[in-house]
Amino acid sequence: VRQLKYLRMVHGMKQDKACRSCRYVLEEGGDVCPVCGSNQFTTFWRGYTIILNAEKSEVAQKMGITKAGKYALRLSR
Repeated sequence: VRQLKYLRMVHGMKQDKACRSCRYVLEEGGDVCPVCGSNQFTTFWRGYTIILNAEKSEVAQKMGITKAGKYALRLSR
């Protein structure tokens, strides 16, 4: 994990972060989640799903997602 953080820092790689409240993944900088308005994020997440149409998606319904976007499947820490 340390090496990966170092490589991202040295090579300018972006580090996506996931909202702790709704699991929305922010790919760019930002301090507020555009989906739920939370300011609690984590960079420790695994797996993701991309929801294109939240109204018709069974996955979105089971996860409680109401807006299209990229969402983390598992959060840790």
